[in-house]
Amino acid sequence: MSPDGFISEAIAYSGMILILGAFLLETRNVLDSKNKIYLLMMASGSGLLAIRALLIDEWAFLILEIVWCLAAILALIGLTTKSINEEQHIHE
Repeated sequence: MSPDGFISEAIAYSGMILILGAFLLETRNVLDSKNKIYLLMMASGSGLLAIRALLIDEWAFLILEIVWCLAAILALIGLTTKSINEEQHIHE
């Protein structure tokens, strides 16, 4: 396997492990789907798989992973904003 092929495979397996890990932890009630760790795992895994899809010219998979990554990032932003707003409300 060429170095480029190895790197592409490593990216794919890393993304897959992150997404499957998040899913397994969520289905076992270890993490909630709105938990920051879960969302970070999903965003990171999807981002890595999007890179892999780009490298191998899998356009439908690329779009899927970009949307999935953006959904996780938006959820993280929402959690952070909600947390900041609640903290400000407590100090008023």
